[in-house]
Amino acid sequence: MIEIEVEKQQGAFRLAAQLALPETGISALFGRSGAGKTTLVNMVAGLVRPDRGRIAVGGELLFSSERGIDLPPERRRLGYVFQEGRLFPHYSVRGNLLYGARRGAARIDFDAVVALLGLAALLERRPGDLSGGEKQRVAIGRALLAAPRLLLMDEPLASLDAPRKAEILPFIERLRDELHVPVIYVSHAMEEIVRLADTLVLLSDGTVAAVGSVEELTSRLDLRPLTGRYEAGAVIRTTLAGHDVTFGLSELAFPGGRLRISHLPLPLGTAVRVRIRARDVALSRTRPTGISIRNIFAARIMEIAPDRGPLVDIRLDIGPPHQQVPLWARITLRSLQELDLAVGSEVFALLKTVALDRTSLGRYDSAAFGEDEAG
Repeated sequence: MIEIEVEKQQGAFRLAAQLALPETGISALFGRSGAGKTTLVNMVAGLVRPDRGRIAVGGELLFSSERGIDLPPERRRLGYVFQEGRLFPHYSVRGNLLYGARRGAARIDFDAVVALLGLAALLERRPGDLSGGEKQRVAIGRALLAAPRLLLMDEPLASLDAPRKAEILPFIERLRDELHVPVIYVSHAMEEIVRLADTLVLLSDGTVAAVGSVEELTSRLDLRPLTGRYEAGAVIRTTLAGHDVTFGLSELAFPGGRLRISHLPLPLGTAVRVRIRARDVALSRTRPTGISIRNIFAARIMEIAPDRGPLVDIRLDIGPPHQQVPLWARITLRSLQELDLAVGSEVFALLKTVALDRTSLGRYDSAAFGEDEAG
């Protein structure tokens, strides 16, 4: 486990965090600006000293105020990828990578990292000749070649535009799936977390508000102020079950049925996590016919959020008993009243296929959950 129990006073801001994270997969720290995400990661890295507390990775103490332990950053065996690549400008890409390899005593194969991150064509170039996405890939490679037992990534995509983010996300997925280096990933972008993370940590005003799976925390109404109301929705686990080559569609199976999405170029059986935004779900009292929407699910209303102006959030359950999957819909207060909806009402949830784009999807290792994702 990665164990963190720290306190730090910085001017008027006080951080007091206690959490235990798995030493596998990607654990994401999410919260508004000023919540304490970077401060917490910097304490793990040894760049900021806690006033008191304890930090341990894999049973080894990195910091303990009680025992007088405070390992310097270079002895913690952690990799760090910052918002900007922070590459050595006078070194080539190869030189930057070899710097990491020297620190890591070649415990990770240089050629394997170059192949993993697609860096072969860049090795003789200088950082000044690289795009933002290329710089971040080199920074990740340098950190990996230091053979870290834990990789820290502080908003590594924050300085990139949308095309560069789309370029680098698959490489982070490959890092997670192929090298199995545990990662603490700081981000303020929920689409990144849904795509990459296994565990979600919500920070608010210097404290840990909640820790759990991405699916669980994004489905909780009480956490909407932290996860974001506009982008709020449900995250469900599915399995790629079929391809419709004629119409360029794929089908994702889960206990609630099958989701039809635009073609996903992955093999059948791939575990896929899907984020369904509440604002993309419509409701009907009867099963509609003669419409273009392909995803229609029988559902029961389980919770209706308190009125907040003209819009209302409604939690639904879809799927058979004991395998029900939560789904959220956002409708107008007028629609709620005109449809005479209440807790317990039977409805049909409607979701357009085009609402589920690549930013809504993320892969994960279904074997880690020890269950049949297709239901």
